[in-house]
Amino acid sequence: MRLGFLGAAGEVTGSCTLVEAGGVRFLVDCGMFQGGPEARQKNQKALNFGFDVRQIDFVLLTHAHIDHSGLLPRLSMLGYRGPVYATQATIDLLEVLLPDSAHIQEKEAEWQLRHRRRGGKSEQGIPAPLYSVAQALASLKLLRPVSYGQPEKTAENVSVVFRDAGHILGSASLEVTVSGEGRQRRLVFSGDLGMPDRPVLCDPAPSPTEADVLLIESTYGDRLHRSLPETEDEIVAAFDRTRAANGNLIIPAFAVGRTQEIIYMLADLVRRKRLAPLKVYVDSPMANSATRITLANQNLLDPETRDLIAWLKAHPKQMSLELVADVERSIQLNDIRSGAVIISASGMCEAGRIKYHLRENLPRSECTILIAGFQAAGTLGRRLVDGAKLVHIFGQPVPVRARIYTVGGLSAHADQAALLKWLGGFHKPPANTFVVHGEAGASANFKRAIEEKLGWSNVRLPLPGEFVSL
Repeated sequence: MRLGFLGAAGEVTGSCTLVEAGGVRFLVDCGMFQGGPEARQKNQKALNFGFDVRQIDFVLLTHAHIDHSGLLPRLSMLGYRGPVYATQATIDLLEVLLPDSAHIQEKEAEWQLRHRRRGGKSEQGIPAPLYSVAQALASLKLLRPVSYGQPEKTAENVSVVFRDAGHILGSASLEVTVSGEGRQRRLVFSGDLGMPDRPVLCDPAPSPTEADVLLIESTYGDRLHRSLPETEDEIVAAFDRTRAANGNLIIPAFAVGRTQEIIYMLADLVRRKRLAPLKVYVDSPMANSATRITLANQNLLDPETRDLIAWLKAHPKQMSLELVADVERSIQLNDIRSGAVIISASGMCEAGRIKYHLRENLPRSECTILIAGFQAAGTLGRRLVDGAKLVHIFGQPVPVRARIYTVGGLSAHADQAALLKWLGGFHKPPANTFVVHGEAGASANFKRAIEEKLGWSNVRLPLPGEFVSL
């Protein structure tokens, strides 16, 4: 057996693992690198993957986030014609996310071209989009739906079980069984695990009881999240401060998962009278589509969320929610000088409509920016969290006078305690454990926690691009 760690090793983005076992070659995830210029360079390096994609038998997709799915169209462009297995909810989301990813890339390239022309600079060196909208749409034809808990035969000697990971709608942990050479080997991929006892989604399913090989995420492997009551207090404080200053509250949010969770929390705080009635604008076509998909999959939501949806329908004046569709309406939001709550993507402030709202509101001291998710190194969101006094948006300097709040308890990722609890479901330590999907410090810290608190051995930190034979 051989594993190739093509992404998300020593970092959080670009999830992609190549598995060669039992005469079969397959990928688990096929994600895009995210996080500024360095990530763009990595995506360019990954254009051809370093292997013949036509020799891949199948692809397993843990969930729809672009850092796990965003290079699927590139795989298809290079000649891959095999199946890509994912849950139906993941497929529904990918039908929105992948074309949107291509659209953003095309628009970014167009903007850079115009910017250089206006400045009289050379047009050479502008990176081309990784794929077009048409190519993204073509890749969707490869998707094959699977159900939670039902073994799926993906090759003559390979079966996989998808289990709810509680991270975003349709997310899954994978248990892969490979037969060959007179034995069976079990590989477990945690995918991105959600926090238990959080609103909107059901809790992550328990881990399998045993594995020969385990890949475990470690996004927050070095810390504990704030409790939900503490998070609610932070949100209320941010709203009270902004309302008193007559400013706007801007929330950069991942379109899938985080936006819906924030909507839930705001509505719940209004229902409990901790917040006054609100006017909330969700200004992201992708987030709007994801919200509609979420509402269409209420069987995947927890009971508390279904109850709140019913309450909102019965009390429409308590929280007015406008899903902003067209560009003209989005531009009009910039005319609102106070009282607006604007949720917009992208969650790391790297692309999309959020950049316009930040450009308009960051210079205003009466406004508030509520950071409610992980900000990868190199992103605009990370610079704001780190206290930058000046940032550049669309190539123009923008002073940071707005108050920056960082809310720590809304993460869609399990913290160290939750990750260790999930690992505690194994009856014995896996023969080989690889800690992935975390910045280097977080992964190293979590490796030590596994060894010291669970007593496991043979826990490794794979290097980017490393191939390991077992």
